[in-house]
Amino acid sequence: MLALECATQSYDWGSADAIPGFQRRRPDGAPVAEVWLGTHPLGTARYRDDHGHHHPLDETAGQLGFMLKLLAAERPLSIQVHPNATRARAGYDAEQAAGIPVDAPDRVYKDPHPKPEMVYALSTFDTLVGFRPTAEILRVLMPLQHPTTSALAKQLRTDPGFAGIVRLVETLLAQPPTPDSVAAIVEECRRALAEGIDIKRAYATAVEIEKHHPGDVGILISLLLNRLTLQPGEAAYLDTGIIHAHLSGMCLEVMVSSDNVLRAGLTTKHVDPHGLVLCLEEGMSRVARVTPQLHGTSTDIFSPTREFALSVTQSSQADPAGAPLPATGPRLLVCTGGEVALLNERDELLHLRRGDAAYADEGDGELRIIGTGEIAQAYAPDGAAGRLDDLL
Repeated sequence: MLALECATQSYDWGSADAIPGFQRRRPDGAPVAEVWLGTHPLGTARYRDDHGHHHPLDETAGQLGFMLKLLAAERPLSIQVHPNATRARAGYDAEQAAGIPVDAPDRVYKDPHPKPEMVYALSTFDTLVGFRPTAEILRVLMPLQHPTTSALAKQLRTDPGFAGIVRLVETLLAQPPTPDSVAAIVEECRRALAEGIDIKRAYATAVEIEKHHPGDVGILISLLLNRLTLQPGEAAYLDTGIIHAHLSGMCLEVMVSSDNVLRAGLTTKHVDPHGLVLCLEEGMSRVARVTPQLHGTSTDIFSPTREFALSVTQSSQADPAGAPLPATGPRLLVCTGGEVALLNERDELLHLRRGDAAYADEGDGELRIIGTGEIAQAYAPDGAAGRLDDLL
C-alpha cells in the first residue's frame, strides 16, 4: 500500500474552498477544480519511498486503465462529449501527425483512449445529461416567444428524433444566435418562471447558467438536455458519446484513464463544435443513474461497465475486525470521511483521514478498513484488466 500525493487542476470553474476543506487544508483563494488519482501523464500521482524520495506512481503500478478524480464545481462546466475508442484513436493519431503538442491549448485528443466515466456525489450534485425526448424539447421551446426558439421548434417538428436533435445542435453551433438574442431568450425563461411555468427545470437551468456565461449558445443547448440532481451517495454513468455538462457540487469521478474532451459552449477552453457533433451517439440518457449492489453489509458497488467500478465502504466500531473491501488487483482509494486504517493481507497498516489517497495492488490482497469512516475505491471489475495496455 502506498500513500499518494496527487496532482490538482485549477480550472476556472473550480471551488476555492470545497476541495481544500475536504483535504483538511487552508484555502489560498485560487479555484481548485480537480484532484487526479492515477497514472495519466498529464497528472500522475506520486508516492514517497522509505528514504523520503518521490516517485511517479507509474513506476510501480504501470499505466493503470482507470483513474479516480475528486471534482468540485462552483459554476457550470462546458457542454461536452467524450469520444469512443475508434474516434479517440483516429483523433489522437491525426493530432500527433500534425505535430500539435499534447499540452497545447488547442489540442483535443490528449491520448488515444475513450473516456466513459461515472460520477458519485459527495454533496448535492447537479448535472445535465443526454437529450430530452423530442416532445419534451418542443414543450420547452414553444412557450418562449422569440424568433430563434420558434425556428428551432419548427426545425425539430420537421426533423424529429435523435438525429433531428443532433442536427438542431449542429444548427446552433454553426450559426449561433447573437448574445442579445440569447439574453432575450433567457428573459423569456424568467417570464415563464415568474408565471409559475417550468418544464422539468429547463428554464431555471438556463437562468442559472446565464449568470456565469451570459450570451453563450450553450444556454440554448441546455434547454435540450435532461437535468439530473444526485444526492450524496448516488451515482450516474456517462458513456462515450453522451452530451453532458456538470453544473455544481462535489463528486468523485471514476473513468478510463483519459483526458479527451470535446467542448462546444460554456467554456473559456478550446471548442470543437464539429468534433462534438461527430461524437454524439444514439441515446437519450434517461437511464444515467447507477443502482449499487450490496457487497457484504457495509459496501455499495457501482459497476456500470467492464472498464471500471467504484466501491464505497463504511466502517465503524460495530466492525472490530474491519470491513472488507472488494477486489484484489490494482486499486485507487480515497478516504471520503472519518479516520480509518487500511489493513492488507500482510498485516500492514496505512492510516488515512478524510481527503487522503492511496494505491494498493495484487500483493496487498484483500484490504479491510478499521475505524469509523468511509473509503471509496476505484478498480477494474473481476475478469477485466486493471492496466491500460491490457485493457484497451
